[in-house]
Amino acid sequence: MKKRGLVWFKNDLRLHDNEALVMAQQECADLVFCYCIEKNGFEKLALGFRKADIIRFKFLKQAVLDLRKNLTSLGAHLIIGEASALKTIPELVKQYGITDVYAEEEYASEELNLLRSVTDVLPATTFHFYWGKTLYHKDDIPFNIKNIPLTSKAYRIPASKESTPRKTFDIPTNLNAVKQVKTHRFPAYSMYGFSKNEYEKAKPFVAGGETEALKRLEYYTFKSELLTGYRWSRNQSDGLDYSSKFSPYLALGCISAREIYEKVMAYETKVKKNQSTWWLVFELVWRDYFTFKAMRFGNRIFQSKGYKNKNPDWENDPVKFEKWCNGTTGIPFVDAHMRQLNQTGYMSNRGRVNCSSYLVHDLKIDWTWGAAYFESRLIDYDVTSNWMNWHMQAFEIWYTNPVHQSNKYKAQEFIRKWIPELAKNNDVEVLIPWTFDIPAYPKPIDVYQKWSRAIGLIQKQEG
Repeated sequence: MKKRGLVWFKNDLRLHDNEALVMAQQECADLVFCYCIEKNGFEKLALGFRKADIIRFKFLKQAVLDLRKNLTSLGAHLIIGEASALKTIPELVKQYGITDVYAEEEYASEELNLLRSVTDVLPATTFHFYWGKTLYHKDDIPFNIKNIPLTSKAYRIPASKESTPRKTFDIPTNLNAVKQVKTHRFPAYSMYGFSKNEYEKAKPFVAGGETEALKRLEYYTFKSELLTGYRWSRNQSDGLDYSSKFSPYLALGCISAREIYEKVMAYETKVKKNQSTWWLVFELVWRDYFTFKAMRFGNRIFQSKGYKNKNPDWENDPVKFEKWCNGTTGIPFVDAHMRQLNQTGYMSNRGRVNCSSYLVHDLKIDWTWGAAYFESRLIDYDVTSNWMNWHMQAFEIWYTNPVHQSNKYKAQEFIRKWIPELAKNNDVEVLIPWTFDIPAYPKPIDVYQKWSRAIGLIQKQEG
């Protein structure tokens, strides 16, 4: 019997380097293509905000519509499920006589539970899953998942020496799409409880989709050669060009880590090989490490005590947490980054380090509250990168002083941009406004003794 396949796109919203798509095209007489929105992913949490908010919704819509456009260019279609794969996949299997389903393999509990639920209700259907998230294939690293090292160095050095990224898969030149299947519109924002005002105000930091991802890759490498300076510019907070901005596209699989790697290797050959090119690959390897380490520890990475089973003395003041979320703590370097996040769905690495350190070590609020808020807002939300980074900030990384950091990284213009209350203040006032009479901007929740030296250094710059 000829196979009739269903290609189920999830966090692999691309045609390039997509093994599930390639194998489905090779093995099936004809194909149906779908993406399923999980409606419960936009529900409100007990913490008072949505699991994923409007900016993430809009960025997802951009990525899915771009996938639809690219499929259409190859004579295919995209069915978009509006409630859950658990509803849509069985319906498509029955409607189109699907024999085989092709999809990317999952690794985190929510996604794995969904897969199990879908496969359980379709015992007569054959499912094919392919690993596509990481730079190194999970079968190629020199460790079993249960033995992933506890330190990044112990993982990174053997993995880099003994593993090689697999070659990327080409985009199919045509697709064996089932005829007369209608392409779907993306569901209305109102179906997920969002208002028209929320939707129209939402402006993701970058536009979503594979087309934009590949354009950004070309721009950051060969077109601008900005990659050459990445190692030295990456700690800035504002703008498009200080870092690659690949993370939002990696998060939804609009681009693959292997595609980025191959481009960097070509760049090293044709333009420049230096610390920056090494560092960008290092970031991809680090992303792998967080994925594999999270797979080792499972749901323990989502618990307050973490996989190390620690129990800090949290205060968990909801008023302080709300101020942190809203960017009204009275600490400009923290507030500017949080407002940037709330308005764009993006925050620099420098901002994430400072905002998380402040929440955990100064406000003494459970790190999982902060991780959940970042999950709600970040367009580059990646389950293992987000939760493992927060886990490290809570238990493994030294304290970061936001007053010192704002001065070190000369954040005045960044602060003025995102905090209009301080837009007209001078370079000293915008860093330590609580030492001046500036009624438009909130007073700090607290000013800690450990900031005294940093405050003194800034005050010396006055005049």
